[in-house]
Parts: sequence; C-alpha cells; structure tokens
Amino acid sequence: MRMRSVLATVTAGLAAATCVTAAAQADAHSGKAPGVHACSPAVSITSYSDALDKTTYDGTFVGNLSALAVDRGGRIAALSDRSSLFTLDRETLKPTSVVNLVDEKGAALDSEGLAVDRDGTRLVTSETEPSVRRYERDGTLVGSLPVPDALKVAPAGRATSNLTFEGLTLLPGGHTLLAAMEGSLSGDTAGIVRFQTWDRATRQGDFRLSAQYGYRTDTGLGVSEAQATPDGRLLVLERGFTAGVGNTVRLYLADLRHATDTRRVDTLTGQEGVRLARKTLLADLVNCPSLGARAKQPQPNPLLDNIEGLTITDRAPDGRLRLLLVSDDNQNAVQTTRLYSLSVRLPHTVNG
Repeated sequence: MRMRSVLATVTAGLAAATCVTAAAQADAHSGKAPGVHACSPAVSITSYSDALDKTTYDGTFVGNLSALAVDRGGRIAALSDRSSLFTLDRETLKPTSVVNLVDEKGAALDSEGLAVDRDGTRLVTSETEPSVRRYERDGTLVGSLPVPDALKVAPAGRATSNLTFEGLTLLPGGHTLLAAMEGSLSGDTAGIVRFQTWDRATRQGDFRLSAQYGYRTDTGLGVSEAQATPDGRLLVLERGFTAGVGNTVRLYLADLRHATDTRRVDTLTGQEGVRLARKTLLADLVNCPSLGARAKQPQPNPLLDNIEGLTITDRAPDGRLRLLLVSDDNQNAVQTTRLYSLSVRLPHTVNG
C-alpha cells in the first residue's frame, strides 16, 4: 500500500478509537484549526487512544507493547516485550492476529525492537543477550544476526542487562539495519550510547556487521526507540521515569552522517576526535496538550506514560511525517497502554 493510503487509514482508525471531541470543540471556538494541537513548533498531537488498555486477544494480554512497525498492506505490527507479536487492523487498530516468538531453545524473549523487512519477515531484538533474530510472519525462527562482543551483556561483554537493543529500524532502501542501545556500555561515559548497524552482504542477502556510532542522551534518560526518516536521519525517543513525578519523553532528530565510526573505539568519553551523532530537540512531550487524557499515577502531563514504540505511518501532502507511538504498560495497574498520533515537520539541519 502506498504511504499516503496508510496514513489515511491509520489516522482515521486512531481518531475513531479515542475521544478528543471536547478538545476539537474548544479549538473550533478559539478559531484554531480542528485537530491541530501543538507540542512544539515542529510537532503536533492529533489524537490518542486507550482502547487497547488492559484488554486481551485470543487469550493473550494486549499490553507490554515496546515497538511498532508498518507491515504489508498498511497493517501495524505491534511487539510485546513478553514475546508476543500482534497485527493491528489499519483502520481500527484492534488486534487481528498474534504469534508467540521464542529463541533457538524455545525460550521466551525480552523483545524490544521491531522492523519489517522488504520480504515481510520480522527482525526482532531481545535485550537478554542482546540479539537480533529474523522470523516469518507465523513466528517461525529463520535466523539471527551477529552481535559485537562488547555489546553483549556482562560477563560476555560490557552491556548492562535490560539496557541493550531497545530500538530497531531499517534505513531507506532497506540495505542498512540499525539497533539502538538503551544505555551505556561499561567504560563509556554515562549517557553516551552506541548505535550498531548491519549492511546487506548482497542485494538479496542477510546482514553483516557494519559501522557503529555514539549518541549522547539527555541526563537521566535512555533511548527507547529509533526510527529512520525518509531522508536517512533518525527520530530518537528518549525516555525516563522519576517516582512520584512521572515520565519524561523527548523526541529528537539525529544525524549520523558526520559521526565517527566507533566500532574500533574501545571507550566513548566524549573525547576529542570522536564525533557523536548530532541531534536537535523536536519536542518534549510534556508540552503537548493533554486532550483530556487521564493518568493512573503522578505525571507532569496526564497524557504521558511509558512511551517505548514509534513508527512513521506516512508523509502528509505538506511534507509533515505522521507518527504512531505506543506506551508500554508493563502489565501494571497504574500504567496505560496508549496509542498516540503525532505529526512532525523535520528541520532541514540538525543543530547540535
């Protein structure tokens, strides 16, 4: 399906599933364009939905959602970190199928990152080792990708458990795959994380290890998702949580084009001569209008929750990208599985 058609159906489904009537009426009375709710000069939120919160499908809990990807035909693939991979209807965003994923020994995954390859197979990360595995649509495991020793969880490597491959995305053209580490390696300065890439060995082949890059997060935040833009840059979600305060979620645009390949740099300290990815803040989501959302625990904005997944559904006629985001409720009574529809106008350059 062409991207514009995907946008229309996904946006319509999300709008139908949620209730933002009061906000739309308020805009009409204030003279604002209906459905336009600015979070920043670059980002607007158009709607949200809690329709999936604390529901089940075919006996499987619909929650713990950590990643989204646009599948063939415009359907949405939604990955749970409890080894479940859902397909969501592109209009209603309700589940239409679910498969369970396991590793080579039949064990469950801590599945966090998702990309749909051009042949329809699913590339899925697990934070446990970490790993990137390839699955058929029916959940059959068909292979795995190599992972650098340093990125493996200690004692095999220098990564910290539960702070490894949190984001996964294919760059335009499908020739390069990128996985984003959530946290820093032992020996690297806190807040500097690594983005690992793989390139296809041949036009039709699988992936082999390629360049690696450093990225600096804001203090106290980790990377929860990375998504390639049509021009080859990255949308990066940074997220954190403070008890009694709530979540911080910021959306950045990152550019790797002038960053140093760090696969042979043992420690990243911000040292001279090693260029990290440049980034510019698109929006701190605390500044989005709440649209009437309610939080089950303290939040600086009741719209916020533990947002972990992001996919680009389309490009609008005016050039803005349409995004779908999802929060991971951790199967917790005080958290919410929430879908968000945003639009973003990308700046031409990345500043920092």
